[in-house]
Amino acid sequence: MSRNAEVIVLAHFADEVMKPLTQPGNGMWDGTFAPLGGSIYGWFVEFDHVRPRTGLLKFLETLPWPNPESVQVLMHDEEDDCFGLWMMRDGVLAEVPLPGHRRLHPPAPASDEFPPDPGLLWRTEKAIPSGYSTLRQEQRPAW
Repeated sequence: MSRNAEVIVLAHFADEVMKPLTQPGNGMWDGTFAPLGGSIYGWFVEFDHVRPRTGLLKFLETLPWPNPESVQVLMHDEEDDCFGLWMMRDGVLAEVPLPGHRRLHPPAPASDEFPPDPGLLWRTEKAIPSGYSTLRQEQRPAW
């Protein structure tokens, strides 16, 4: 499924951890992280399909972060109203609720033929689109 997304990883002193992900053909995704530059410990990648980004959060959780409490992952799917924020909590990257926004989910698909849908990060004052719900119905991780 074609659906663009941008991902930014921020993590103090994580150059060595992120280095393999900045190499083309790293075998992990159809994308290569690039440093944000300057004195910022940050990297970004863009995805143009859903399937290559599936499992990204689970993989990032397994990395040997020097300061796990500093890890922040910002993700923006083309349908989102803003970037979502995930932070490490007890070894798991968990989405941090943002004021004035909510995560909406489509119905779970009938089969596993297609990758899981990440849903929408939607402003609370906007009406919920038809077919979406605040309840997560798909059990597979979308990121």
